[in-house]
Amino acid sequence: MIPYSYSLHKIDNTADFGFSADEYSRFKFGDDRVARSFGKALADGFINYYLVDNLITDQIVVISSPYSFIPTATFAMKNYFVSQLNRWLVENGGLAVQETKVHRTITYKEDYGELSAEERLSLIGNDSFHIDKDFLAGKTLLFLDDIKITGSHERMILKMAKEYGLTNEMHMLYFAELVNKNIHPNVENFLNYHQVKSIFDLEEIIDGGNFCFNTRIVKYILNSSSSSFTIFLERRNAEFVNQLYDLSLGNNYHTIDAYSKNLDLIKDYIKNNNYKLI
Repeated sequence: MIPYSYSLHKIDNTADFGFSADEYSRFKFGDDRVARSFGKALADGFINYYLVDNLITDQIVVISSPYSFIPTATFAMKNYFVSQLNRWLVENGGLAVQETKVHRTITYKEDYGELSAEERLSLIGNDSFHIDKDFLAGKTLLFLDDIKITGSHERMILKMAKEYGLTNEMHMLYFAELVNKNIHPNVENFLNYHQVKSIFDLEEIIDGGNFCFNTRIVKYILNSSSSSFTIFLERRNAEFVNQLYDLSLGNNYHTIDAYSKNLDLIKDYIKNNNYKLI
């Protein structure tokens, strides 16, 4: 089973990525405006590259990158990819897409974007992915991710497909792909943190009116120094703090020692504010 593969941007040097590094960084930390731009661009690219000459008349299922409880940044991009793709499909006699999820079992503190190819494979190799095989029967699968660096995530998806005995037509779609293997995989973190150097750089994104939580921003907040975190927390409204806490629990971040101190601060903050209200 060899899947089709498409990436909108091919990274072959670090001087010109073909897209804004600042925008990509904002996207990775929850800027939904950029997610909209990226998702629509990826849909248009895939349509022109493949669908114009190879209309898929079977049911298409779009699947975002695997997550446990908190979606990844790719999930936000997926929403706009689906909207753009649906418009084209329906106008050209196709079916509106369906969606499903790849469940993952492990969450980890390590910053994936900083790791080498070997370290990535070692880390993600301990994870396991799960999907609803019966729902997928007879359908064409589009797996979305924001960036392909070493291909370790793709290998895990294909491993899952083999274990489930999937014979579906599969497409692996990426907003960007590192094609120059002489560039170290940590170029991903160069992009991730291009505009976010501290927890306070998040405030512009959060307050910009187009913010959505994802795994990266939650982990980044929880992993910040307690002194900075306390100041940051005092500047957030109750809705944000409560959502941050609930998402953290849902992803079992309370079981990770490195996050426990800041989670205790959130818990105290919520209790104290509830007490003030009473």
